[in-house]
Amino acid sequence: MPDDGAYRARVDAAVASAAAARDAGGTLGVHKRTSNLFRDRDGAPKRLLDLSAFDHVVDVDTRAGWVDVEGLTTYEALVDATLPHGVMPAVVPQLKTITVGGAIAGVGIEATSFRQGLVHDTMLELDVLQPDGRVVTATPDNEHADLFHAFPNSYGTLGYALRARVRTLPVKHYVHVRHQRFSNIAAYFDAVDAACDGDADFVDGVVFDASTLVLSTARFTDDAPHASDYTYRNIYYRSLLARDEDWLTAYGYLWRWDTDWFWCSKNLGAQNPLVRTLLGRGRLNSRTYTKLMRWNSRVGLTRWMTRMSGRSPESIIQDLDVPIAHAPEFLRFLLDAIGILPIWICPIRAAPPGPGFTVYPMTPGVRYVNLGLWDVKRTDETYERGHFNRMIEAEVMRLGGIKSLYSDSYFSREAFARAYNLAGYEAVKARVDPRHAALGLYEKCVLRK
Repeated sequence: MPDDGAYRARVDAAVASAAAARDAGGTLGVHKRTSNLFRDRDGAPKRLLDLSAFDHVVDVDTRAGWVDVEGLTTYEALVDATLPHGVMPAVVPQLKTITVGGAIAGVGIEATSFRQGLVHDTMLELDVLQPDGRVVTATPDNEHADLFHAFPNSYGTLGYALRARVRTLPVKHYVHVRHQRFSNIAAYFDAVDAACDGDADFVDGVVFDASTLVLSTARFTDDAPHASDYTYRNIYYRSLLARDEDWLTAYGYLWRWDTDWFWCSKNLGAQNPLVRTLLGRGRLNSRTYTKLMRWNSRVGLTRWMTRMSGRSPESIIQDLDVPIAHAPEFLRFLLDAIGILPIWICPIRAAPPGPGFTVYPMTPGVRYVNLGLWDVKRTDETYERGHFNRMIEAEVMRLGGIKSLYSDSYFSREAFARAYNLAGYEAVKARVDPRHAALGLYEKCVLRK
């Protein structure tokens, strides 16, 4: 724990708040002004802790290559604090409102992940407010190493990140991006695999359809002939089909997906030039779209419109990681059985030998690739709840993959236990939360309590 008086005072206040909440009984939760969870909750109201004071960047050590940052700090604020020092977090998730603690307790990814891994792979130590009310510092090799390794993908069920020390990378002022297009799925993933072994600083891509697949590789550079602006009139994902190469500022590149929520702003009409003008530059971002989505979830406008159309909707908001050797087969399945496009592609480094992360197990030595699809599938036929999501889960598991849990999941308890090492998780849960003050992982992420 850093020797910072203001931080320690915030920790003391959090411990007192947690003790009062625990004594009041019921299930513990945390209040957040923003959330990037895409699953509704069916359970009873929780006793919410307000940890919003933990939104500070405590220290940036450029020589050692790390930053100390509190858990409720957004990545927008963290990037603003680190770029003036000539560094960035080693993995910066795509949306500005994602918090550091959320990306660790969930799963964070971006175009540096082919070399740096997921957000939790960049974690060096973690201060955790456990459900039992204690604050501990967990590292990979201290007495709380089991908590360190079980915390990623635990979604608050093992406690809350008050502070994290995460690795940083040096940056240059500009990023030079090259877009390479493919019409063959197997050749495309071969190229993605090869790019991960090259000298790029960033690797990701987009599948527009079965014969239009784009691989984007990017490198830092000191100079650029110009810097494209994708914060207002221009839409980044469309540029992948229009340009062979591009230049952005480092800041603009890190947030290239935020302006249009990748491409999901189309569902809100925000890609219409008139609507963009009315919204203005300041409202074209994930923060605005999330607010609109929460409002729609409450009032049910799109549900009503879909009912009036006579069609059945199913929300499919999924990030899915499969071994890259199986990526062509999995993509063909998604194209044939699901049909949602575009699909984001982001490779992930092979996990090194060692204990790994308990609740997000990935096979050491195997490179994975993330496929992200986010939309609503509408059909004329009515299916059981979660029909298409269940199909996706079954195929991911069959191919030796794993999926993030920030959205709807439909696993049986037995399948969930196999996929997410529930036995290993429960051993840590019993130690840090013996009174079950917080929900269990299956109850929270699948049963939506």
